[in-house]
Amino acid sequence: MIAVLALVFSTQSVTPPADLAAVGLVVAASREKSVAILRSGGRTRVAAVGETAFGGRVTAIEPGSVHLEFGTEHVIVRLSGDVVAAARLAAPPPRSRESEAFGPLTLERKDVERRLGQEIPRILAETALLPVVDGGRITGVALTRIAEGSVLTEAGLRAGDVLTEVNGVAIDGIATLAGLYARLQSATELRAVVLRNGQPISIALNLR
Repeated sequence: MIAVLALVFSTQSVTPPADLAAVGLVVAASREKSVAILRSGGRTRVAAVGETAFGGRVTAIEPGSVHLEFGTEHVIVRLSGDVVAAARLAAPPPRSRESEAFGPLTLERKDVERRLGQEIPRILAETALLPVVDGGRITGVALTRIAEGSVLTEAGLRAGDVLTEVNGVAIDGIATLAGLYARLQSATELRAVVLRNGQPISIALNLR
């Protein structure tokens, strides 16, 4: 999970990091609820409007870009290609027959367990989650980063996806998602609903 960290903002002149990049954006209808995920020097920071990161203060978050002030210098950082899409906090559109669906993919349970045993350290290190808030409540969890080539991506998940439901349980926080782990140990079917580019997508995985 990405920790939300803020740096003390100095009014003195600050030079923006040369490698500063925006790797994820969560854009809400209310500017106060929007957040930017910024990266520099191998570190990641999550900041809302008015908060600071890497010595700069976030002044605006828009679709595709984040504005920061470093002393008297105004900097616009565009969303990089590290994340497939920004997570938008618009009301999800109704499901339709045209909604993209993946699966069901069928995997051997013993193979999944073996791979998880091997990949868990990398998944924990390379996967980042961010609660998505809309109207004052958490409506899903955004995968701002994901371990590529892992069992997660093989199942159909992508960076930028907003996970909203797993096996009929609404994901209203990271605690709910974590609490599902024990319940899913004996499940033979996993079904998830994610928002991808604002569209609901069903992802199914059968375990045998």
